[in-house]
Amino acid sequence: MPTVGIKRDQLFDALGRKYTEEEFDKLCFEFGVELDEVTSEKQQVAKEQGKEKAKGLSDDVIYKIDIPANRYDLLCLEGLVHSLRVFLKDITAPQFKLKEPENGVRQKLIVKPSTQQVRPVAVCAVLRNITITQQVYDSFIDLQDKLHQNIGRRRTLVSIGTHDLDTIQGPFVYDAQVPSDIKFVALNQTEEFTAPQLMELYKESHLKSYLPIIQDKEKYPIIYDSNGVVLSMPPIINGDHSKIKLSTKNIFIEITATDEKKANVTLDTIVSLFSYHCAEQFLIEPVDVEQVDGTVITTPKLPYRVEKVTAEYLNKKIGIEVTADVVADILTKMCLDSEVSDVQKGEITVTIPPTRSDILHTCDIVEDVAIAYGYDNIVRTLPRSATIGAQQLSMKLSERLRKEMAGSGFTEALTFSLCSYDDCGSKMGISEQVVQQTAVKISNPKTVEFQIVRTALVPGLLKTIASNRNMPLPLKLFEVQEVVVKDATKETGARNERHLSAVHYNKTPGFEVIHGLVDRLMQILEIKWSSKKPCPEGKYYYLEKTEDPSYFPGRCANIVACGKVIGKLGAIHPKVLSNFDLTCPVAAVEINLEHFY
Repeated sequence: MPTVGIKRDQLFDALGRKYTEEEFDKLCFEFGVELDEVTSEKQQVAKEQGKEKAKGLSDDVIYKIDIPANRYDLLCLEGLVHSLRVFLKDITAPQFKLKEPENGVRQKLIVKPSTQQVRPVAVCAVLRNITITQQVYDSFIDLQDKLHQNIGRRRTLVSIGTHDLDTIQGPFVYDAQVPSDIKFVALNQTEEFTAPQLMELYKESHLKSYLPIIQDKEKYPIIYDSNGVVLSMPPIINGDHSKIKLSTKNIFIEITATDEKKANVTLDTIVSLFSYHCAEQFLIEPVDVEQVDGTVITTPKLPYRVEKVTAEYLNKKIGIEVTADVVADILTKMCLDSEVSDVQKGEITVTIPPTRSDILHTCDIVEDVAIAYGYDNIVRTLPRSATIGAQQLSMKLSERLRKEMAGSGFTEALTFSLCSYDDCGSKMGISEQVVQQTAVKISNPKTVEFQIVRTALVPGLLKTIASNRNMPLPLKLFEVQEVVVKDATKETGARNERHLSAVHYNKTPGFEVIHGLVDRLMQILEIKWSSKKPCPEGKYYYLEKTEDPSYFPGRCANIVACGKVIGKLGAIHPKVLSNFDLTCPVAAVEINLEHFY
């Protein structure tokens, strides 16, 4: 959940009234946000870096407000103030409109085919005659940053560029070029750098986390004007030539993205919220974007759409009894202009503005009605149907076995559910082909340590031992968790299995310790030992010799219970121990618990 930090005095000035902390906290709750913390710049720095670093900083009170992750329209002072004032019925919800430029000629962005392999989507808009103060500038930059982190997923999906339109000349070109051919003065720099030089320059800066987005691409995206002046190299950095200043009057906004829907939502949000500062409020100048195929689209779209709901439906879902007129009034307070379209049916027509991209379905309208009506005002009632909760059998069995394992002197470990190919493959003596056939692969792993979902628990326990080699021997660890394996018969293409695994690490393998542990577990599960193979019908188990590349030859056995192979135990192979940097022998067991419930 994103947090917006706003100076209290600026907030109250914009709202046109003052509140005590308790009053504002209550207002936030009624509106559906949360006043998370009351602090100051000085207090924040003192807390994070010490009192010495905080000397001379401002004592102005800052309200930190938690905003729902899908409410992009509340991520800055302008959006929050407008929405609160509409909620308080001080003003009506603004109507956002497109206005053609005075000379009748729209700005234009031409998208080149080379961009399709990098960031294929581009949208633009212009804000005319805007008044920028330091407060507005700070809010503008902060909103961009929050949109980058939120809907833009750290600029991987969406990146925003804002420019002083009076310093550049259209039409603009969105292209992708060989990195060595790109050269410009980047934001807040004094000399020109090529793209590779910039990537090297920003390796240790706040931009370093964005560099991998395009670093391995053959071509980098670039936007320049008709004079060849570079506006930006998305998603990394803007050019210094067109940077926004307090004297800027006309702003050109360009957004490049890999997702068209998110690009349009981001653009609609920015221009809607900051058109408040234009001489003609809530009017936005459109831009023509020429696509690769030659077609021209106009952005921003600023879509208004209509949904119809009934008071009966809303009352039933929330558990209240209010008339259609009251519902229409409640929704209007939430910036959803509403009116009763059919009195007899109680039907309400709801107009959803471009700022409310979070309204996807009528259930979202239900949520807004519940928030504005007040959760505290909903009368508590008993559920119409009585249901009795119960612990799942798998969890009940797991808890029972955990207690028995602990009682047997084993310590529970909790390892990562993701691991590398090597952990479940080559380190365990298993071929890569087998791992590819059984393991679920992560499509975009952030690190080589987390490439697949584990198919067994033993590798994780061996890594845990390796990290605790200095502990006194013996090390006796166990884990009861789920693994995931591919299964073409399942809808998702994979299935979860709950396994129990235990390892014994000591100067001697301790095979007898693991064997005894298996006998105890079978006793708990009321499965008897059988010396006959195959065992008689019923709840019996026995050990059956087998070979496995992870285990020492001749020291590995399948555990066969009720006619099925349910697991394996044995002494780990010396090569496996070496792969995990272990110097003492290990005995291990892993059992599939799915067969017992």
